[in-house]
Amino acid sequence: MTKANNERSRALVEEESAYMAPTARIPYYDMVVDHGRGAKIYDVDGNEYIDLISSASATNVGHCHPQVVKAVCDQAQKLLLYSPAYMYQEPEIKLVEKLCQIAPGDTPKKAVFGTSGSDANDAVMKFARAYTGRPYMVTFQGSYHGSTYGSMSLSGLSLNMVRKMGPLVPGIYHIPYPDSFHQGVDHLSEKEQVDYFMRPLLDMTNMYLPPDEVACVLMEPIAGDMGIIPAPPAYMRALYAWCREHGILFAVDEINQGMGRSGTWWSIEHYGIEPDLMSVGKSIASGLPLSAIVGKADIMDALSFPAHIFTTSGNPVCCAAALATIDVIEKEHLLERGTELGEYARARFQKMVDEHPIAAAVRGCGLNLGVDIMEPGTRTKSAKMALKIVYRAFELGVVIITYADSVLRFQPPLVIERDELDHALDVIDQCIGEVERGEVPDDLVPAGKGW
Repeated sequence: MTKANNERSRALVEEESAYMAPTARIPYYDMVVDHGRGAKIYDVDGNEYIDLISSASATNVGHCHPQVVKAVCDQAQKLLLYSPAYMYQEPEIKLVEKLCQIAPGDTPKKAVFGTSGSDANDAVMKFARAYTGRPYMVTFQGSYHGSTYGSMSLSGLSLNMVRKMGPLVPGIYHIPYPDSFHQGVDHLSEKEQVDYFMRPLLDMTNMYLPPDEVACVLMEPIAGDMGIIPAPPAYMRALYAWCREHGILFAVDEINQGMGRSGTWWSIEHYGIEPDLMSVGKSIASGLPLSAIVGKADIMDALSFPAHIFTTSGNPVCCAAALATIDVIEKEHLLERGTELGEYARARFQKMVDEHPIAAAVRGCGLNLGVDIMEPGTRTKSAKMALKIVYRAFELGVVIITYADSVLRFQPPLVIERDELDHALDVIDQCIGEVERGEVPDDLVPAGKGW
């Protein structure tokens, strides 16, 4: 059913535009969300939508899960905040222990809290430099690590993230992410691909970046904002071995891809690698402002107070929400459920790829997939067609957006019901077909929308 009544949403968006700075939002639909339950959200006009992006992968256990809501309400009646910079509180004590228990690998871990994924990635740089005594960081082109000065310096995604704001934090070098499909090297053998993607790092560290002065390599094992691109396992093994050879820490950003998103607690678990440091955010507290950095204990002991203290970090309400979120994932077996439903969704998307020339490829694992929309018979991205699919799906009650110009971002809540999933996939299939046949007008997508 087409969503036609959104007059109140449009009026509120127009009202906000006079006061909200444009940097604060990536523009998609004129939709004002009123409330959400499970995998569905509802706007102020009363329209219902199936949510396929989980509020940017921040609500993995669904919107307003009753157990999380109860934990928040119960804690809010007891204590909203006493700054953990000075005092202890029980939810934080329980959560730091739980996070260290579910972190990948057997090495003893410690953790510290922040308020956003951005400051968690700042912390990666802090602890890596402090522990190694080395100044330089290596990260990847196309990566998104946050919007603080440190995390945006680590990122390599968008000119508007750095335009007019230089100089950035120094000592950070970027190398190409191992994306064989978009770089056109997926025809090469596994060994040839490893050689191809390791070459920029080896050239750089042979010519102008001494490897014995590199503190850390930071990466997303599955690159989110590049279009949900899993790094090839052979490359990950080669990169990890190179880091170990040179005494360089290996850190992973699990903000987007962690907390069950890929079918495991952490995306790095798909590679059997234990990272030295790991940044966590988004779904850790079902979208409440909380982040963490978890690392090997000896590395986390490299800094003392007040090197990474925030007045509101690890506040008891957010920690209670996080404990409830973890408990829901465990008790409702959402890792297994996400894996099962993800395999089903991937098969459905692969069928769309087989049947629709503009659907070029599907990637990912778990309920964590990216679908390339490209000019038929080419590897030329088509942001125009991708946005037409997105806006037509919105008309039909399905919320989905794009990554990396023309990749459909599929990250529904892990609690999505099978009938909801089927309906959403049917809608996407319908929309791809309509766009492919030229049945969706260009003016459906307002100018200036999307990434």
